Amino acid sequence: MSEFTIIDTHCHLDIEAFDADRDAVWRRARENGVCDIVIPAVTADHWAGLLALCDTDPGLHPALGLHPVYLEQHAPGDPDMLPDAIARSRPVAVGEIGLDFAIRELDRERQVALLERQFDIAEDFGLPVILHVRKAHDDMIRLLQRRSLPGGTVHAFNGSIQQGLTYVEMGFKLGFGGMLTFERSRRLRQLVVQLPASALVLETDAPDLTVASHQGERNSPEYLPQVLQAMAEARGESPREVAGYTSANAREVFSLP
Repeated sequence: MSEFTIIDTHCHLDIEAFDADRDAVWRRARENGVCDIVIPAVTADHWAGLLALCDTDPGLHPALGLHPVYLEQHAPGDPDMLPDAIARSRPVAVGEIGLDFAIRELDRERQVALLERQFDIAEDFGLPVILHVRKAHDDMIRLLQRRSLPGGTVHAFNGSIQQGLTYVEMGFKLGFGGMLTFERSRRLRQLVVQLPASALVLETDAPDLTVASHQGERNSPEYLPQVLQAMAEARGESPREVAGYTSANAREVFSLP
C-alpha cells in the first residue's frame, strides 16, 4: 500500500475505454494511494451510467455537465435537463464544461451560450465548476469575472502564470496531470514552481493525456503517483508534502468528505 493518499480530480473512469477492467483499475489506483476520484461527465447520455458507477463506491464523486468539444452531440434540451439531474444526484461540481477554441470548426458563439447556461445552473446550486479551456483563457476569465461562482478547477492548465494567478484569485484550483511527467514539459514545470501550493491539484484525465512511462497507451488513475512525483521534483518538495496539500485543495474546492 502507498505511504500517502492522493486525489484524482479529473478522470473519465465511466467511459467505454474502462469497460473491460474498470474494477481492477480502481483497485490498483487505491493500492497506489488514490483515495478519491472526481468523474466529470461529457454528454447527457453518460450521466446515468456515471452516477450509477459513483453509487458503487464512496470514493467516486460525480460531476455533471456538457463538454464543449461534443457540441454537435448535445440535444437542444440537454441543458434544460441538467438542473433536475443535479437536484436528484447532488454532484460535487458542474463539469466538464468550458471553451475549446483550438478546434476551429466548433462554433464559438454556441460554445459560449452553452457555457453561460451551465454557469447559471452552477450559480443556482452553489456548485463549483470543472473547466475545459483551450486557446481561450482570456475569454474564460472575462466570463468568470462577471459571475459569482464558488470556484472550481481549471483542468489540464497550461496558460500563463498571470492567467493562472487570476483564476486563483477567483477561487479556482489548477489541475496538472500526465504532461508534467515529460522532460520536454519545462514550461509546465515552471508553472507549478511559480504557483502557490494552495492552487495546485493532481489529475490524470484518464484515459487521455497519459504519463511518460506509458506513452501511446491508455492513461489510468493508477498512474497518478507519477504526476505527484513530477510535481514534487519540480517544486523541490517531498511527495508526502505535495500529496498533503493537493489533497487538501481538492477536498476544499469540491467539499469532499
